[in-house]
Amino acid sequence: MNNKITAGHIVLLAINIVMLIAFGAVFLMRKNYEFMIYVGAIIACLTIIGVSFFKVGYSFATLIGLTIWSFMHMAGGSVFINGVLLYEMILIPASQKYPIFRYDQLVHIFGFASATLVMYDVLRPLLRENLQHYIALSVVVVMAGLGVGAFNEIVEALVAATVPESGVGDYVNTALDLIADLIGAILAMAFIKLRYLKY
Repeated sequence: MNNKITAGHIVLLAINIVMLIAFGAVFLMRKNYEFMIYVGAIIACLTIIGVSFFKVGYSFATLIGLTIWSFMHMAGGSVFINGVLLYEMILIPASQKYPIFRYDQLVHIFGFASATLVMYDVLRPLLRENLQHYIALSVVVVMAGLGVGAFNEIVEALVAATVPESGVGDYVNTALDLIADLIGAILAMAFIKLRYLKY
């Protein structure tokens, strides 16, 4: 458990504050109220992590992942490349029927891998050192990470209902997001197995 504040933690906090101020200013100037809501959500998440930091002991890998996720998310809603918003860009045209593989799905894979690491950090103090049931643990951790993804889709639905012309997307987008979340959660569990588990 890593529950001591180090220079690295201070640097990560400073990076997050600078990102929130810079992107928040961009969203305000563009009157992008959808992403102002997300800035508020990120601030809420930072507050929760700060309040629970000494009790949970988040791994540094988790905190780095969350910081990168925040940057990817806010950049996705503010950066244009050749007139196309980053969140709308197809990175690899993998299907003629569905809009994949988009930057949005990359953010979901990375982001909910990070969220799954958070769920593991929260559960880790409760686990026995000699826990042998890796499959059972994987199901619990992966489903917990996917649950965060489902909660995110609920937030997006609320944003779509309250912000005119939001870029949240339709049912297909929600389904693809959840699939990307599951991929991210499974990848995170593989990372946990390689880095933390001895069984």
